[in-house]
Amino acid sequence: MFGGGLARGLVKKAVAASVVAGAALVAVMALGATIFFALLLVLVPLAAAATTFLLFAIVAIVVALVLVNRSETEEDFEDEPSGLGARAYSLFRQRPILGTVAALAGGWIFLRNPALATMVAAAFTEKPHRSRRR
Repeated sequence: MFGGGLARGLVKKAVAASVVAGAALVAVMALGATIFFALLLVLVPLAAAATTFLLFAIVAIVVALVLVNRSETEEDFEDEPSGLGARAYSLFRQRPILGTVAALAGGWIFLRNPALATMVAAAFTEKPHRSRRR
């Protein structure tokens, strides 16, 4: 198998990101339920649900606008990344949806034909050959 350390590190990071995302999802749902039940003490159930939805919609819009504004102000012109891991990281960082689709396609190709996936990885990591002059 190619890149044993790289693959293990990526798997560990993916598992850690999954755990963090799951914990964040549970925390947000618990916060929503808490807000809903707190509003239920003051409002009728339909109004409490609508108010909770409106609050979370406003928070989502504010977070999205802050992230878009931050990404427009950041201008980083980096050199071409070298190595398969750096290229994958830069692809995920610049275009997360395309990076996810590429990772899923790569996983599918690897499951269907491991030899082809190994050849593609070798082509990406291969250094250019230089002719020797005497």
